[in-house]
Amino acid sequence: MSVDGERAEQAAEGADEPGWEVDPENDSAAVVAALGHQLKLWREAAGLRPADFGAAIGYGENLVYKVEGGKRIPRPEFLDKADEVLGAGGKIAAMKKDIAEARYPKKVRDLARLEAQAVELGAYGNHTMHGLLQTEGYARSLFEMRRPAYSQDEVERMVAARMARRSIFDRSPAPALTFVQEEVTLRRPIGGRMVLRKQLERLLEVGQLRNVEIQVMPTDRDDHAGMDGRIQVLKFQDGSAMGHDEGQFISRLVSDPRQLRVLELRYGIIRAQALTPRESLAFIEKARGDT
Repeated sequence: MSVDGERAEQAAEGADEPGWEVDPENDSAAVVAALGHQLKLWREAAGLRPADFGAAIGYGENLVYKVEGGKRIPRPEFLDKADEVLGAGGKIAAMKKDIAEARYPKKVRDLARLEAQAVELGAYGNHTMHGLLQTEGYARSLFEMRRPAYSQDEVERMVAARMARRSIFDRSPAPALTFVQEEVTLRRPIGGRMVLRKQLERLLEVGQLRNVEIQVMPTDRDDHAGMDGRIQVLKFQDGSAMGHDEGQFISRLVSDPRQLRVLELRYGIIRAQALTPRESLAFIEKARGDT
C-alpha cells in the first residue's frame, strides 16, 4: 500500500492522525493558528471542500479541519502536498521551518537559538548525557521514563526538539564545544545495553571532531567542584556570555555578570579535575567494551 493510501486508511479507521497536538500554553500556538487560517483561504480560493482537499493530499477530512482550526500541527509532507495541490508556488511549503519550531516548548526554542549563535559552549553533565550529545534512542528512553509520564505525542515532540539542536555540530565556522560528563553517565544503561552502546559510540564519533573536547569526571575523585549540579556557559561573537541552569521545575538563563563568573570559574575547575580529552576517549572506549 502507498504512503498516501495508508494515511487515508488510518483516517477512515479513526486512527491517530499524522502531526502533533497544539499546546495552548505554547507561545507559538498563534503561528499554527495563522497557518491554519492561510490554508483555509488557499483552499477556499481553489474551490475545494475540506473532504476533497483531504483526498487530494492523502489525508482525512478531520485532519484538514484540525489543521485549519489551529488545533493540529501538520507534518512537513502535509504542507508540501498542500502547496502542490493548491498551486501556492512554495508559499505554503515555506512555512515548514516555522511550523517545525512551533512543536517545541519555548524554553527549548530559546536555548536552541542561543546555541546556534554561540562561538563557545561549555557544559558539565552530572546525571545524564548532555542533550547535544544524546542519540535519538537515548533521548527517547529518557523521556519515556519520566514520571509523571509524558504522552507519546509529547515524547516524540521532545525527541525531535533535542535532535534538532544537534545541528550545532554541522555549523560553519564551527563553534568550540567542550563537555564534561560524570563517569556514571557512561555506565547507567538508560534504555538498555544496546542503547547505551550506541550512545558511547556517538561520544567517540563526536569526540574526534577538531572543535569538540569531551572529558570524563571519574567517580573516585575526592575533590569535585561540580557538586552543585549541571553547568552550561555560552559565549558569543560580541564578547557577551550566557549561562543556563535547568532543574526539574525550572529552566533559567543566567546573564548576571557575577553569577556568570562563578559558573565559569566552577566549570574551569571541573575541567581541570577531570580526565584529559585523550584520556577520556580511551576511558569511553573501554566503557563501550564493557557494555
